[in-house]
Amino acid sequence: MYKRQVQRGAVLPPPGQAGPSLDGGVAAPQGDGGSPPGTGASGALADGGMAAGAGTEAGPGDAPLDQGLPGPGDLKRLDFRGGEPRIPIRLMEGRREVTFSPRGRMRLRFGGSDDRVLDAAAGTRWTVRVTQGERAVLSARVQLGEFRIADREGLSAAQEEWRARGLAVRAHVLGAVYGIAGKVIDNRRSLLLVDEALDAEAAARMQADLLRQYGVRTTLFEEVRTPASAILEVRDESGGIVGLAQDRLDAETPDGAGFDVRQVEYGVGYDFHGFEDRTFRGALQLVVDRAGLLAVVNIVPLEDLLKGLVPSEIYARAHAEALKAQAVTARGEVLAKVGIKHLADPYLLCSEQHCAVYRGRTGEVASTTAAVEATRGQALFSGEGRLVDSVYSAVCGGHTEDNDIVWGGPPDPSLRGRPDVLTPSHRHPLPAHLEDWLAATDLPAACRVSSFAQAGKFRWEKRFTAAQVDALTKHLGVGRVLAMALSERGVSGRARVLTLSGERGATQVRGELNIRRLFGMLNSSMAVVEAEQNAEGQPTGWLFRGGGWGHGVGMCQTGAIGRAEAGQRYQDILRHYFNGAEVAPIY
Repeated sequence: MYKRQVQRGAVLPPPGQAGPSLDGGVAAPQGDGGSPPGTGASGALADGGMAAGAGTEAGPGDAPLDQGLPGPGDLKRLDFRGGEPRIPIRLMEGRREVTFSPRGRMRLRFGGSDDRVLDAAAGTRWTVRVTQGERAVLSARVQLGEFRIADREGLSAAQEEWRARGLAVRAHVLGAVYGIAGKVIDNRRSLLLVDEALDAEAAARMQADLLRQYGVRTTLFEEVRTPASAILEVRDESGGIVGLAQDRLDAETPDGAGFDVRQVEYGVGYDFHGFEDRTFRGALQLVVDRAGLLAVVNIVPLEDLLKGLVPSEIYARAHAEALKAQAVTARGEVLAKVGIKHLADPYLLCSEQHCAVYRGRTGEVASTTAAVEATRGQALFSGEGRLVDSVYSAVCGGHTEDNDIVWGGPPDPSLRGRPDVLTPSHRHPLPAHLEDWLAATDLPAACRVSSFAQAGKFRWEKRFTAAQVDALTKHLGVGRVLAMALSERGVSGRARVLTLSGERGATQVRGELNIRRLFGMLNSSMAVVEAEQNAEGQPTGWLFRGGGWGHGVGMCQTGAIGRAEAGQRYQDILRHYFNGAEVAPIY
């Protein structure tokens, strides 16, 4: 057995040699080559917030590892001073071993006081195994709500409500503010947390109690008390151990060739779960995850991240101007997410639906790569110079929606619902007359006339039996459902309240997403619901007739394609969907 703690940088020589030699490369002590990670970064970290970045400013010829790659558990800031920031994105985790190959000459850094480095040739195969892993010790606070940083009234009202219920609560500000190129990137938000820090089992019990008593679904805000730890073994192609590291290894190809990673796990928890060999730009970190197992993290420049991400967000065969619009919104979405997710993990984003579907170079397509390059460094800003929350959904159904209707909180001037028709006409119905609006067959909506439009997503029907609805609503305690009604509609006709009446009482489900989730993720809440009855007037089924696919706030992706096909430039497309916001460069 190895000792529980090893000096970072222990490189084991092959039998009969003074030090490992791989294609002429010899492991040797290396200087730090840069300031400690996290120093000298631009911007100010908000109170309690976590931002991300890659250390000090890049100089000519500096390699990523020499600039200070982010380390597990460090609080980081995005550093734009050298141009685009680098983002640590998790490729997979929970692995006992991982095999990878550099596509160019590799430097593998073991760290430690003497910072040992192993040089290797392109195409060599390396396996990292985790041993003696110990899980992180976490505590958690139940998160009762999340509010836009400007929604002080909403936060205050929620605090009073929960205190009246006898619960001690605290507010916590998450995120960061950056001032870049005369623009403001601000992804701060306020969390309302239960004050008591609990272990995982106690937190789960509290969540269950809150759901049972108040019908409130909560999440967990996790904090690391003791970091995970493990020894990482580096093995060569013959299976021999050539080095050990404590908790983390850093790998780079100084020429930027990147890496091939074998059997990358994806779709965890979904029916498309699988494994795939993938290729990635940038550097790799092999680091201990919260379970004491191995996580593979890609440290990649933002633009290269987008090249492997945008093809997963929109049809790569779509019109070039729509692809550019998607690239700009995706860039803003990444900037908005960095530092507010995975706070207890050794990375900032994951490559799954939870953050951003990212396949690296393997997923790149020439058309979307061209769109990313054509919009390099561009993001969307309001008239006040603040980064727009550039959200998007698949199909708006002919009209986008106000952010406050869908998510609550104060209205965002950049996220106002508006008609998405290419040729406005008074003869067409409006969502205020929802039955007529949904029945219109010739509506010139951009998401209906687009060459990528799907009729079943623009207008749809979904039928449930009475027994199915009773089963889905059993936890609400109203008994057999006798009546349902959607109300408090926004400008697009999307509802944020569902009222249910049953044999044992009545209740309301509030929130667009909660309504959709109640029915197994209803396509949208731009819908009407009708009871199907037997001869005695008892409901035998429920029919939802609706329009759109998704929340409907911000950019309609299929509509953007329709607008591009109608001759609009990406700046005009984004200006339409985000209420006059303008595209501007930040680097």
